[in-house]
Amino acid sequence: LRPVRDAMSSDWSDAQLSTIWTFTFLISFFVVSLYGYACSKIKFKLLVPSIYGIFALTFYFLFLLTNFFPSLNLINQIFYVWVSVFSLLNISVFWSFMADTYNKEQAKRLFGFIAAGSSLGAFFGPLITIFFARTVGSNGLILISATMLFIPVLIAIFLQRIKATELQNTTLSEFNEQPMGAKIFSGFKELGLNPLLLGIGIFIVLYSGMNTIFYYALKNFLTDVDQATRTQIWAGIDLAVNVLSVLTAMFGTGRLASRFGLSVTLPLVPMIITILLFIFALSPMLWTFVGLQIVRRAGEYAITKPAREMLFTTVDRESRFKAKSVIDVVIYRGADVSWGWVYTSLTQLLGFGLAGIAVIGALIASIWSLLAVYLGRYFDKHQVVGSETKS
Repeated sequence: LRPVRDAMSSDWSDAQLSTIWTFTFLISFFVVSLYGYACSKIKFKLLVPSIYGIFALTFYFLFLLTNFFPSLNLINQIFYVWVSVFSLLNISVFWSFMADTYNKEQAKRLFGFIAAGSSLGAFFGPLITIFFARTVGSNGLILISATMLFIPVLIAIFLQRIKATELQNTTLSEFNEQPMGAKIFSGFKELGLNPLLLGIGIFIVLYSGMNTIFYYALKNFLTDVDQATRTQIWAGIDLAVNVLSVLTAMFGTGRLASRFGLSVTLPLVPMIITILLFIFALSPMLWTFVGLQIVRRAGEYAITKPAREMLFTTVDRESRFKAKSVIDVVIYRGADVSWGWVYTSLTQLLGFGLAGIAVIGALIASIWSLLAVYLGRYFDKHQVVGSETKS
């Protein structure tokens, strides 16, 4: 779905895309509020399967819309917005479920491997897009994706069954027959009151700044390329990212987290990005930028994301599901909107070129690195306190 969505962006100006991102933020706020309501009303054991089932049905509906109105630009914009909302809430729910399924020690060993599995699945998505984009078309890809969303429903049910047996993690298992309760906006409240969650929220804002800079720059590079070729280029980047992230996550992330802790693992990629952006500013070229994009995204998926998700093993279930979705979707998309308009202002009002944008990005990445060190140290310290308490 993502290559299909991203290929559409080159048809719009920076200002138009920023406007679409603004609508995405507003829809994200509404959807996360509905999700918070669902958390308070649906039995926990049914929550995750229900979310994935509902998303599958929405994409079947979008498939029908794109077939009945194939040339309507508004449908493309609706599709772009909905995929943007789905891509974050889907991943947020998945990692919330993982943090609830595994304890802290299991997370340090397994989250890198789980991230590798996620990337391996994403590896086949771009392959399908590359080989079938011209034969089945974008609409056919939507139908395939909608159908595949029913697979996680079955997996979620299976994991809930083995949590208390094979995994021997019985924490909160007595509450699986109940909804989480609390109010619809409790996730927003928890975010404002918990310093750790607030720190993660700021971390996401800075992460979004990096994404925006790379996304807009690459979009502008591909303005004069036809949509089918753009889709294949975006899919090719996804493919390279997923191969690299699978290898890194399988053989590196778990070892990094177990040996050096999160105070080293979490800031590693932001520090690398800082250095590479300063180097890129000296010679800004398309394929250099594509290579940097691949390294950045692979590092974030394989190292930064699983390391960040480990932080949520230290909070309660309500924060894990409700506040986390606020951070991953509302804060993320709100940051997208803000950074999108910042980028538009820098390029269209102030006349910044790619080299200047790269320098600004490097400065943002350096602040991101410092915050990552702080959050990583918090997690490592929390682990020590936990072990001392047990002894």
